[in-house]
Amino acid sequence: MAQTSTISRRAQNASIAMGSSTMWEVLVDTWSSTNPNGYINVGVAENALMHAELQQYLNRERLNLPVEYLTYNDGGHGSTTLRRSIAHFLNRHLHPAKPLDAEQMVATNGCSSAIEHVSWAFTDPGEGILLGRPFYGTFIPDMTTRPGAAVVMVPFGQVDPFSLDAVSKYEEALISFQTSTGKPVRALMLCHPHNPLGRCYPRQVLIELMRLCQKYQIHLISDEIYALSVFENTVDESPAPVKFESALSIELDGIIDPGLVHVLWGMSKDFGANGIRLGVVISQSSPEVLGALKATSLYSYPSGIADYLVGKLLADDDFTDQYIQENQKRLAESYAFAANFFKANKIDYAPGCNAAFFLWINLGKRYRELHADLASEEAVGEKVMQSLLRERVFLADGAVFGSEKDGWFRLVFTQPRAYLELALEKIFKALE
Repeated sequence: MAQTSTISRRAQNASIAMGSSTMWEVLVDTWSSTNPNGYINVGVAENALMHAELQQYLNRERLNLPVEYLTYNDGGHGSTTLRRSIAHFLNRHLHPAKPLDAEQMVATNGCSSAIEHVSWAFTDPGEGILLGRPFYGTFIPDMTTRPGAAVVMVPFGQVDPFSLDAVSKYEEALISFQTSTGKPVRALMLCHPHNPLGRCYPRQVLIELMRLCQKYQIHLISDEIYALSVFENTVDESPAPVKFESALSIELDGIIDPGLVHVLWGMSKDFGANGIRLGVVISQSSPEVLGALKATSLYSYPSGIADYLVGKLLADDDFTDQYIQENQKRLAESYAFAANFFKANKIDYAPGCNAAFFLWINLGKRYRELHADLASEEAVGEKVMQSLLRERVFLADGAVFGSEKDGWFRLVFTQPRAYLELALEKIFKALE
């Protein structure tokens, strides 16, 4: 007898999506000295370059957990101590035009929860959020699975997505969506610095995107989870990298209603601590947004232990300054090593990086060059992906990131050198 599902349609869709995710298979079967047949994982956005230093610091601190962290403490939006520490830390590093304070933020158990929260807060089901291509792939489920927003993908064709010319592409996508669906666009989501392209938006482009949001009265969300994972690019590349400047650093008078600008940040990337699960939504001028997020914060409550540890860590200026400086040095070295490998092996990649953990690489083109029997119109992205998995190496397929062209992949270079070398060898072998 055929069985009818007893769960909701949205739950059925989520279950199907979960079943098709290679990433989770890779995470439970990762290569190590005790698991030599596991996957070499250079596809998941984790920075292992500073794990030893962070682990040593946290273990040295000992927990000494005050009793209030065993209670509901100051509520689901994070303890006052934590939010003050985040404000102190980000005031020092993001240089906001107006200093941050604890009452302008809601802490969450990771930035995925923060993304889901703002999607829920700004859209009713079916309403749009603009997202430029390529994009961080998990933006899609974060914004759609439970909030029900419609992601409006913005194609750029031959236009540089970090240029002033790209702003009109967002407007075209907004008008097209609203005309075809009869539903409004409510927000524009940026990943700044960008995942997967590893670049920063120039200040003037941020300002023009703000002007666009003001014109249509939509929210600008700047996800700045890689804000401090910036580095000096020492590779001979063009275009020249652009310095990171936070959306918070822009004086908004005459540009946009400050209540429409919101910034996300978290511990996962800048501190290589995906497992700590601590993020924050910053909204300096919208008590209504903060009130809505606090009302639902029970569902993204940071653990008391994470709250306490992060509050202590971010208040320690000496440690965080040293950590960030050394992390940026190692990011630069690892990027240069990977970029020079691809240059030497005639594999194209998107240049101009100076932030985050990624190289956006064109494995499809090199695969075609090595396999002359392929028809010119034949898609190769899936062929390359299957070849990589046979070699037990995992990269993120560009198709998941909304790539406008077939055959592009995201490689994460923030792994120990020996591990990265092994991954690069396997990638080249897979192409052959």
